[in-house]
Amino acid sequence: MEDNRAPCCARHALGRPSRRAFMAPIGGAGLMSAWMALTPVPLFAAGVEDAVAPAARPPSLAPFDLADVTLLDSPFLVAQQRTGAYLLSLDPDRLLHGYLVNAGLQPKAPVYGGWESEAIWADIHCQGHTLGHLLSGCALMYRSTGDRRFRQRADYIVEQLATCQKKSGTGLLCAFPEGPKIVAAFIAGEKVSGVPWYTLHKLFAGLRDANDLTGSATARGVLIRFADWAVVATRPLSDTQFETMLDVEHGGMNEVMADLYLTTGNADYAALARRFSHKAILAPLARSRDHLDGLHANTQIPKIIGFQRVHEATGDATYRDAAAFFWRTVAHSRSFASGGHGDLEHFFPVADFDKHVFSAKGSETCGQYNMLKLTRMLFLQDPQADYADFYERTLYNGILASQDPDSGMVTYFQGARPGYMKLYSTPIDSFWCCTGTGMENHAKYGDSIYFRDDRSLFVNLFIPSVLSWKDKDATVTQTTAFPEEPTTRLRWKLARPLALALKLRHPKWSRTASVRVNGTIVAQSDRPGSYIEVDRTWQDGDVVDMALTMAVAAVPLPSAPDIVAFTYGPVVLAGALGKEGLAPGADIIVNERKYGAYNDTAFVPPRLAGDPETIARQVRPTDKPLSFTIADSEQRPIRLVPYYRIAHERYATYWRIG
Repeated sequence: MEDNRAPCCARHALGRPSRRAFMAPIGGAGLMSAWMALTPVPLFAAGVEDAVAPAARPPSLAPFDLADVTLLDSPFLVAQQRTGAYLLSLDPDRLLHGYLVNAGLQPKAPVYGGWESEAIWADIHCQGHTLGHLLSGCALMYRSTGDRRFRQRADYIVEQLATCQKKSGTGLLCAFPEGPKIVAAFIAGEKVSGVPWYTLHKLFAGLRDANDLTGSATARGVLIRFADWAVVATRPLSDTQFETMLDVEHGGMNEVMADLYLTTGNADYAALARRFSHKAILAPLARSRDHLDGLHANTQIPKIIGFQRVHEATGDATYRDAAAFFWRTVAHSRSFASGGHGDLEHFFPVADFDKHVFSAKGSETCGQYNMLKLTRMLFLQDPQADYADFYERTLYNGILASQDPDSGMVTYFQGARPGYMKLYSTPIDSFWCCTGTGMENHAKYGDSIYFRDDRSLFVNLFIPSVLSWKDKDATVTQTTAFPEEPTTRLRWKLARPLALALKLRHPKWSRTASVRVNGTIVAQSDRPGSYIEVDRTWQDGDVVDMALTMAVAAVPLPSAPDIVAFTYGPVVLAGALGKEGLAPGADIIVNERKYGAYNDTAFVPPRLAGDPETIARQVRPTDKPLSFTIADSEQRPIRLVPYYRIAHERYATYWRIG
């Protein structure tokens, strides 16, 4: 298929109350009428078309355009294809329903169910969030594959939204059953259920991605008109009123406003990005204070992503320091072996890991999606292997593991209750937050395999792929069976000799690493968690082979050394415990609030006894790749397989060692 993808921008190349909370009044009696009386703003804010984008703080590294990385055969490519099929199966008109109604237009199809329309979820006010995720997913999938069907779908959605703005005479786009008045009431400080800004943010992000990744001028116009509405609508709020509003989950509004500032140079967006940065969260983090206990986890992570983006847009080190400290705290102290975190969507005290690890409602998949976004941003500014190690661990055990291999649907939680199972969404009756982020997760696997600077190529992930580095007239093909085998091969195709430093990640889980070029050893490393640098003039046809060491390891739970997970390299091994007591299809669910209640039949999981390190050494491989066995306390065999391969059966990832 002809590739017509133009280069895209480099961005892709205290609030405990969550979405079910209520906002307390913040005053401003005259705000409602003033907001409702807003006159339509121009399609482009005054001066934006001629503005010069600000000089952002340049990152240390640059990503490659998704269009420059092609996945080869692997579980990641299969997951991408499943999600692509799902995106194309959805009817955009059913997700546009509420937007058309609120603009005074006749809807073209009935609205979907789940979070989009069902009464039991009306209180969270997420109606319309899925359209933003669909728009992002289609833009990402178009960029990743070049398949114009995704571009056409994104273009159609954007055109319909432009029609909504034209008809309504305002930049605001929403699908809430109450229409724009609920947004006005929320901004005015009236008590409103749910999370209007969180939901609006998903469409902001979708429009941004459509602009960035498909080059849609219409998306840019709709986005700027939407953003100008937000500037005007929130301008009457005092700083105190604005800060109180931020106690309710609001997604990454600071991030998208900082993105718009970098794109347009409009200082109004920079000011709004700072206003949307929750100071009750920012201030303690910037002072290296962990105050996260009890907070709704995935309410905070998008804020932190926004902090880092505000730093990149303005150079303000306070935002950078807060983002970096948050990441270290969550990644090093508050995460499970899988890279997930939290219980019942909330951070808990580190000393209480043993009270939460066996919950069915641990590790919300959306939280892992956002932690990877933050990890990638921080790596670009500070290319340390620690970031890449966490990214790899969470990618395999959180993101790849979240997809149903049969349907392409996704998990909400990925808890570690022994003997429980993964529960997956339905195609058209769920539309959870994690359904939405799932539309994006599997569409962008190519965005973090390779990175570059003027003199270096970083290889972070061992995923079969082809990199087309147009500036260097170079192609790098990576072939590997990892993690089934601890090796990877890179082959250069060059138009001319190229002087360059190749930086290969030596993962923290690998005791040693060695690199050969054309069969000759050129580097050896005994420094896990670093990069091996091979600096030379590369010739067409050069072949690089990297060999790592993988072994089963026992990973104790933070603050609970008698509770362990077993890993093989970056992969968490799960006990595959069969389907006893499970009816076919019982793990396909509509209501995510009933996690833990579904399939809650009595089940006694096997137990392990002994010293954790000794048990790890007793794990034996079978004759199948990535398949192991271990004897339980009664000497019965337990089959261990990668958690990302577990589906439609009971499992255990953590074991309390007797």
